[in-house]
Amino acid sequence: MRVLLTGGAGFIGSHIAEGLVAEGVDVVVADVLLPAAQTMRPDIPEAVEFHLVDVRDEQRMRTLVSDVDAVCHQAARVGLGVSFQDVTEYVGVNALGTAVLLKALDDVGFAGRFVVAGSMVVYGEGAYRCSRHGMVRPHPRTERSLALGRFEPPCPECDLPLAPVAVTEDASLDPRNVYAATKVHQEQLCMIFGRERDVPVASLRYHNVYGARMPSNTPYAGVASIFRSAIERGDAPQVFEDGGQLRDFIHVSDIARANITCLLAEEPVDGAFNIATGKPRSVLDMATALSRALDGPEPQITGAFRLGDVRHVFASPAKAQRELGFSARVDFEDGMKSFAREPMREAEGAKGR
Repeated sequence: MRVLLTGGAGFIGSHIAEGLVAEGVDVVVADVLLPAAQTMRPDIPEAVEFHLVDVRDEQRMRTLVSDVDAVCHQAARVGLGVSFQDVTEYVGVNALGTAVLLKALDDVGFAGRFVVAGSMVVYGEGAYRCSRHGMVRPHPRTERSLALGRFEPPCPECDLPLAPVAVTEDASLDPRNVYAATKVHQEQLCMIFGRERDVPVASLRYHNVYGARMPSNTPYAGVASIFRSAIERGDAPQVFEDGGQLRDFIHVSDIARANITCLLAEEPVDGAFNIATGKPRSVLDMATALSRALDGPEPQITGAFRLGDVRHVFASPAKAQRELGFSARVDFEDGMKSFAREPMREAEGAKGR
């Protein structure tokens, strides 16, 4: 089996590359090596066929897809971003880059398997239940309410407090920042391609991924990386809002295994899947766990906020368990202790992937 792995030198992609090589798969990596992730070919097996290429290069991508049996599309710019000025780069890499890849696959009559790195950000806020109105979708939080410390979204019908619950794959998509909008577009383009070409497409909606090789010292990095970088500098991790935001933190080794499971499954895999542990923890829990593992300063709750952030989003992994036989193996406590000692990548910090 020959697999094209876009973004295969990145944080998640490099782990997928290692796992596929271990399974005897012929792996072709396409990566542009953005400075926010690395400055040289890193952490991928020598057996990998590596190509320094931007996924927006139509001619090069058409050549790379001409003889592959499957595609694992990880190339993306990630994170909330610093300002709206990032919009063109997010749309360019995530939406246009995906479109170029899909057009190349269409050009060569690709009929293999396709796995795309989806994201939980497509849901916007997670799922909520009102004691009076049942399941509801709260309105986006306003700058005024956040500035007043009103972090929990109220019921849009009666203004009562809501109880967050696990979101499932059939929830409506409601992106609430630029990155999220591009991930929705990316997933939809892939699904449309799959229907028109009769190609099985699996979108793996990752939750909050952490682990070895996360880029450090960049505002586009995941929150686990930002907190660990602060602790290693001797600074207290700065926790936004009141720290009660619920997320599902999943180790990168589990994310890689989910991708490999889809690519090598006996039967083709199609549809969207939450890739999560099913055990949500607060952002403060995560900051505290890292501080203790590194014997660092206790987290500082700042009350600061970012308008594009959501309050709670965590998922049910039941569909992935049922249809893929996939369950996360690394629990939160062990994972955080491991991550505290795992190597990260130095990044320039000006841009992100």
